[in-house]
Amino acid sequence: MMDEKRFVLSLGIDDADSPLGMCTTYVCAVLVERLASFIEFLDYPLLIRFNPNIPYKTRGNGGFCLRFVVEEGRADSVFDMAIDTLVSLADLHHPDTNTGAVMYKGEEVPREVQLFGDSVVTNIKSIEESRCLAEKYGMRIFTHGNGRGIIGALGSVGNVLWNVDHTYEYMAYRVPEMWGKPRRIDKHSVFEMDQKMRQRTFNNIDFETGHVLITPHGPDPVFFGIRGEDPETVKKAAEMVKTFEPLERWIIFRTNQGTDAHLKQVYNIKEVEPYLPVIIEGNVSSNPETIQGGHVVFKLSDETGFIDCAAYEPTGAFRNIVKSLIIGDKVVVYGGVRPPNKIPMTVNLEKIEVKYLSQKIVRINPTCLKCGKNMKSMGKNQGYECKKCKIVLPKAEKVVKVLPRNIKKGMYIPPPRAQRHLTRPLKRENLRNITPYPLIKEWHYP
Repeated sequence: MMDEKRFVLSLGIDDADSPLGMCTTYVCAVLVERLASFIEFLDYPLLIRFNPNIPYKTRGNGGFCLRFVVEEGRADSVFDMAIDTLVSLADLHHPDTNTGAVMYKGEEVPREVQLFGDSVVTNIKSIEESRCLAEKYGMRIFTHGNGRGIIGALGSVGNVLWNVDHTYEYMAYRVPEMWGKPRRIDKHSVFEMDQKMRQRTFNNIDFETGHVLITPHGPDPVFFGIRGEDPETVKKAAEMVKTFEPLERWIIFRTNQGTDAHLKQVYNIKEVEPYLPVIIEGNVSSNPETIQGGHVVFKLSDETGFIDCAAYEPTGAFRNIVKSLIIGDKVVVYGGVRPPNKIPMTVNLEKIEVKYLSQKIVRINPTCLKCGKNMKSMGKNQGYECKKCKIVLPKAEKVVKVLPRNIKKGMYIPPPRAQRHLTRPLKRENLRNITPYPLIKEWHYP
């Protein structure tokens, strides 16, 4: 049991950014520096990504949670310090910034809160439900704007990431005077790092285009981020990257990124609802069609109905896999559900598993026994004739031919540049991190 004079606190914060800048993870990094001298961290900061299909999400739709031990009597001051940090850094003047923070005191996060945390990743939750649950367990609460950030703040506290798959991310931040300017990084060093560390890191490079993926493009404070299987690996990988500008700080997160945590099995198409991330098995019931913009669409069906599935232009060569499907193929589709608007309700494909391939059959005219060329029809039920050799086959019929398929059974996924934070890369298909790694000696700076 924890000493009576010390408390375990879980502090969750969400939505400190806006389309114009800032980053919720940067608030976390600064707060860790300010708290480190008088608290004891029990875990890496948890970076939790939520349902990526929510229409009102911010850029990455993620919040963070800090778990630590603090002396009796300092809990309130810790929360006050967190809010002061949040208010001083968050873009609170932007109308789309709706920050939230909650703090829970107790060694074990209540099961009800944990279930809520899981649901925020896979579903849609309300501000009212979040506030009622936080109040039920005596949490301190802070909100700004419409208060929507309390959903992610409470979801971050509830996502303890114990006994479930998780990964790690090293995140480096720029000095303030560089915010909004082009990031200056040695791309060659990133390729070298990836070559040496790719077994335990992921999504550093998009090899279809040759683009470096560890650097974002917006005006936020993040310089680069490296994702991998353990904290030592992401730190070692980051140390191999050469930059042409100074770093202000860096920190390692434990996170649900790269785990498919958002995807939820739906057992028939009739159950599919807008904005949910789903897994559905069914049959291809229309040949894929390329529509305006380069997007590829086909219909999936089961005994309960039909739904459109789309591979959008940014998914690159992944669309060629989708184009190769034919009517009768059995597939499992993974993705977020777009509500009906000018087009029907659609699953935006994040990956697809081909379970069964139908035979691709064509019916062709018979060939001439003498010259080997295709014969011509003489009319319905009148046979075929070779115009060159004058050979007539009055009882001949079209020949059934099975064509080879340029697709195999298996899992297919878009290139890294088109993957969501939560999407499990193919290299992680059989990898699971269930037990958290202990805190390494240096997991943040300063």
